[in-house]
Amino acid sequence: RAAVLAEIAQLPKGTWSNAMTTDGFDGPITLRATTTISDSGIHVDYTGTDPQARRGINVPFAYTTAYTVFGLGCIVAARIPNNAGSLAPLTVSAPEGCILNAAKPAAVCIRHIIGQMLPDVVFGCLAQAIPDRVPAEGTSCLWNIIVRGSVRGGQGGNYGFAMAITSNGGTGARPHVDGLSATAYPSGVKGTPVEIAEAITPLIFWKKELRPGSGGAGRTRGGLGQIIEIESGFELLAAFDRIDFPPRGRNGGSAGAAGVVEIKGGAKMRGKGTQLVPPGERLVVMTPGGGGLGAAQARDPALVDQDAREGRTSR
Repeated sequence: RAAVLAEIAQLPKGTWSNAMTTDGFDGPITLRATTTISDSGIHVDYTGTDPQARRGINVPFAYTTAYTVFGLGCIVAARIPNNAGSLAPLTVSAPEGCILNAAKPAAVCIRHIIGQMLPDVVFGCLAQAIPDRVPAEGTSCLWNIIVRGSVRGGQGGNYGFAMAITSNGGTGARPHVDGLSATAYPSGVKGTPVEIAEAITPLIFWKKELRPGSGGAGRTRGGLGQIIEIESGFELLAAFDRIDFPPRGRNGGSAGAAGVVEIKGGAKMRGKGTQLVPPGERLVVMTPGGGGLGAAQARDPALVDQDAREGRTSR
């Protein structure tokens, strides 16, 4: 506790607010945070956040608290171990019945779609107080490609398959270095290897590569998303975000590229809900890129050339 309070003592004192709009399920959801830094700690209040939804994107308060405090700790107390003492000065409140403090019996099965956005929501507050320490927005929530279907020619009652294929977008640009590409923050969950998915399902991966140009431009660039192309008839249980509202840049940096889900050469697919990928068609998933930080004109020319040479940007 004393170590965290010593770090907080070095911060400006005051109150700052931030809002983030996410895709939601049936319509956009806005998350609002007010962060107060005082001598006794840091408090984040989510008053003004949209009400809970009828879909499973609602977040239990324990999950809200965990990801909020994690985000605060990453900026304020990154080198201090987590325990009851170090967490005590970091507190959270949210009105009951809002999407970040859902009341029973609200559905919460894909709570990560909203809950994993919370470090970025808090960062938007902290960036106003300590702008030199806070990254731009990233993809934040996992992009799990959840599929199910049948094995062609299978016999008997047990020839179906189902799999959650974890994939990630880019993280936001950091104050002194570019964002991480195809990396899960804040969850830290690693992506599913193609070899594993192909070994236990009939899926064929035609492409899995970094998505050129998806990182937001800035003095430091946002991390890149991925392009994933999968063939085989299956149902897609979509639970994606950052399609309508991509990760925002900060301090003059550009937004990262929005996520895309589509049939190759055909129609766009919804970011959420069960949809069919017909046999012979290919699902194309493009995960979002992270936002940029600072003005692109201030980027080191050597890094601009390196990005173009390595295919991370067109120039």
